[in-house]
Amino acid sequence: MRLLDKQHIEDIAIGSAVLGTGGGGNPYLGKLTAQRAIDQYGLLKLVKVDELPDDTLVVAPFGIGSPVPFIERLTIDEDLMYAYKAMTRYLGREIGAIMSAEIGGMNSVVPFALAARLGLPVLDLDGMGRAFPQLQLTTLTMYGHNASPVAVADEHGNVVIVDSIDNFWAERLARPAAIEFGAIAGGVGFPITVGDLKEAAVLDTVTLAETIGREIREARQEHRDPIKAVTDTTNGFRVFSGRIVDVSRQIERGWALGETTIMGGDEYAGRSMTIQFQNEHLVAMENGEVVVSVPDLIAILDSERGDPITTEDLRYGFRVTVLGMPCDEKWRTPAGLALAGPDHWGYEVPFVPVEERFAVGATR
Repeated sequence: MRLLDKQHIEDIAIGSAVLGTGGGGNPYLGKLTAQRAIDQYGLLKLVKVDELPDDTLVVAPFGIGSPVPFIERLTIDEDLMYAYKAMTRYLGREIGAIMSAEIGGMNSVVPFALAARLGLPVLDLDGMGRAFPQLQLTTLTMYGHNASPVAVADEHGNVVIVDSIDNFWAERLARPAAIEFGAIAGGVGFPITVGDLKEAAVLDTVTLAETIGREIREARQEHRDPIKAVTDTTNGFRVFSGRIVDVSRQIERGWALGETTIMGGDEYAGRSMTIQFQNEHLVAMENGEVVVSVPDLIAILDSERGDPITTEDLRYGFRVTVLGMPCDEKWRTPAGLALAGPDHWGYEVPFVPVEERFAVGATR
């Protein structure tokens, strides 16, 4: 077990926003929630899967809906507590640990705040190795594990329990509840044992997020390039740099849908890139050609400071750098590509690993 202080949480929040590919909720708000939990309950507990008995029951708290309402809503602390209490009543079993459903933005950090209130540890893993906008898009689904029962709650204590036949139906039934709760709500789901997580989860991702955040922070302090610090840590690639010239965004069916257009600068002058998103970035297209796609990771960072920018915070005039990073190998299997590859999102293009396009010597 490792104890985490406020600086650890700061680094995890920044790093998880890089891995979150623009989604997962505002990392700043999640960071404040977790740091306040440290003030109230003490240092936070992070554990590896081999530190708990295999039969330990684990659940994942998360925000479900569009990240845009957080601009006004700010927190889902009480939503998550209502959802957790409803989950324990429904399961009738003791829960021994908390996990992140996705390693993205706020959804990577708020589990620590809930776990602190409950006196539980958080596991060093998640169900995606990135962020995705739909409940069924987890590596747990690939291994036959159910997201349901899922409890979805608002800040008033209204709770909907979804007990579905599969994870696709869990998504279809839980999202309308989130929409009725104001387009964002707290959820708790994915009841699973530690033994099953050893095979089905993406391991050590909280530590990876912390490392990325620390590398960005130290690069700035030492006047090094924070973008390079990220690519070195993630085996990623700088795929484009320039200035945002257009952002279109709308909330539809409980998601933030839209695209960002970037005009190239420096060595990218005379070129343009469009990135389409559904909460998270899905494809990056240069002059109309897809050059990076899901399930690989696409992140937009501030070109000078290296700060990741979530989709709800993209603005005209920002000078940004686009990174492409390899996803976890589980997503590159036939099962992973069938679940979350380009076809799932309506893009009739083959998946090409980012390193095949951008590694030294690669042809495009």
